[in-house]
Amino acid sequence: MNTKQLIMAWTLAAVWGVAGAVTLAAEAPAASTLDNLQTAFNGETNAKARYEAFAVKADADGYQAVAALFRAAAHSEGIHAAKHAKAITKLGAVPQATAVASDVKTTRENLEAAVKGETAERTAMYPAFIKQAELDQNAQAKMSFHGAMAAETEHAKLYQQALDNLDGWKVADKTFLVCEVCGYTALDAGLKKCPVCAAPRAKFTFFK
Repeated sequence: MNTKQLIMAWTLAAVWGVAGAVTLAAEAPAASTLDNLQTAFNGETNAKARYEAFAVKADADGYQAVAALFRAAAHSEGIHAAKHAKAITKLGAVPQATAVASDVKTTRENLEAAVKGETAERTAMYPAFIKQAELDQNAQAKMSFHGAMAAETEHAKLYQQALDNLDGWKVADKTFLVCEVCGYTALDAGLKKCPVCAAPRAKFTFFK
């Protein structure tokens, strides 16, 4: 598999949660950190649009808390995309993303797809990207990947919580926080500072 094919495999895994793409990419030769940054930028950019579309559907289906979660996650993905873009620019390249049409289904199905996508990112894609960034001695890329992976871990947990009790997520009684520094996302429980980058609560944006 060449580099272009590898990037496409990772993008499919990140955007659509395709398990086969994760396996295929994992067996391929390592791409450069710049390639990985471009893949991550593309994936996060599409994930932002995808979750925004999912939020509209959740509102229409009467799941206001789920809609708030999708809006918070979309904002988080936008922060990750911006951080990846900065790392790409520092390497002298131009951030590139190819828009993929969002496959919007029922809110339950959208949550299931989101869990798969976030799980692929946190368990396969970002760990591999971090390892390559370490080999390439690119501290900025490594930090950007770490921040995104931490947020994706929380996204997956929150999506699963919603799936486990979907009827309980109809009322807008949940507040989600997104760190403007690293994109970390959490269900508000009096969080005082970001557990990833230590940013104070004042640096968080609230979604309800």
